[in-house]
Amino acid sequence: MAAKADRRTPLVVVGDALLDRDLSGSADRLAPDAPVPVVSECAERIRPGGAALAAYLAARDGREVTLITGVGDDPAGRALRELLDPWLTLVPLPLTGTVPEKTRVLAQDRPVVRLDRGGGRVRGATDEARDALRSARAVLVSDYGRGAADALRDVLAARPPLVWDPHPRGGPPVPGTRLVTPAEKEAHALAPSPDHPGGGLRAAALAAAALVRDWRAAAVAVTLGPRGALLSYGEHPLLVPAPAAHHGDACGAGDRFAATAAGLLADGALVGEAVEGAVGAATAFVAAGGAAAVPPADSGQAPASPPDTDDPGALAARVRAGHGTVVAAGGCFDLLHAGHVGLLQAARRLGDCLVVCVNSDASVRRRKGGGRPVNPLADRVRVLRALACVDAVAVFDEDTPERLLGDLRPDVWVKGGDYAGADLPEAALLQEWGGQAVLLPYLDGRSSTALLARAAEGAR
Repeated sequence: MAAKADRRTPLVVVGDALLDRDLSGSADRLAPDAPVPVVSECAERIRPGGAALAAYLAARDGREVTLITGVGDDPAGRALRELLDPWLTLVPLPLTGTVPEKTRVLAQDRPVVRLDRGGGRVRGATDEARDALRSARAVLVSDYGRGAADALRDVLAARPPLVWDPHPRGGPPVPGTRLVTPAEKEAHALAPSPDHPGGGLRAAALAAAALVRDWRAAAVAVTLGPRGALLSYGEHPLLVPAPAAHHGDACGAGDRFAATAAGLLADGALVGEAVEGAVGAATAFVAAGGAAAVPPADSGQAPASPPDTDDPGALAARVRAGHGTVVAAGGCFDLLHAGHVGLLQAARRLGDCLVVCVNSDASVRRRKGGGRPVNPLADRVRVLRALACVDAVAVFDEDTPERLLGDLRPDVWVKGGDYAGADLPEAALLQEWGGQAVLLPYLDGRSSTALLARAAEGAR
């Protein structure tokens, strides 16, 4: 194999491989004969899909991977073999029909339509596949309901896998599986809750508990998209939140979650640790562009690390690249109060992301005096990051944020209305790149100084 594996535990992936194709272009008009967009200048890219994507991602993580899947000698099967060959060991299962293909047409990186063809199903197991599975140190089942897991169910039942990523059209996980990872919709379909037909966390918790019992699994983690994952051992579920919310292309995020969880469990992590790591990996995967941003198979290097989901510079660059508006706001934010929150919420509505520029402790002391800040920088940053309207936090140590603003180059710079009547020192700087400095009003009578005064009065 061309991919170099490190000391991570080898992984065997059993499941149904797909060939995914993206046709990406732009659309600025409707067709004259029907109210549908005309997508022009399409660029085509193919990549592994389904179980093949999970295996490919694990291999690109630096893990030795064996993929047991149905693949034939049809054009899609040959293309899939070519994509996977440099990265992992393929153990083919006989296939009736052709490898399923899923083609997405995207305009401005947003899906317009998906075209599916090829209904191939695995028609049986082979001795080679059984031997590979019996000798595996760690197993991930990526079931897309096309027969691979069912063909090897007897071997899997004798040696339950670490992770089973289920599909409503597939069979149930074998008893004793350590972690099952249905998506929220899949969990509701597999264990519907008549008491909570509309979904939500309560319905997800009930479904997860029911699936733990019905499947006799050690644990079930229901993936919730940008909300994270709900981990259940049968009762009292643990919500593992996503480190940041991203609403980009989530295609392939479930495969990234399952591959990461299986790898971490194989390397000795506890189930809770594996789910937390998988949530972080899936979040970063979506932030980096989803499956469409996975490095091509002919790229000989490991993929570039996904951007830090709270890296202000990377965030601003991504928003600008998508022709969005970058908003920045600044202040000490020592004792966060309703005036601060109102200002930041209003600032976020002005654009597509909000970066808060906050003074360091030394900077606050120079401005406010020796008794400030009341809350140290780490606490102030953590509170700001917890606000839904804040996308990233940047810290500056100087008396003004001009150097930081020069790096971020926001389109809009926001200050509180208590600066009214005075010049905004950053306004001229913003003009250098066509940005605009604006004032937003604080709620009347709210300030950190006033809060401290009232607290001191109360203490007396």
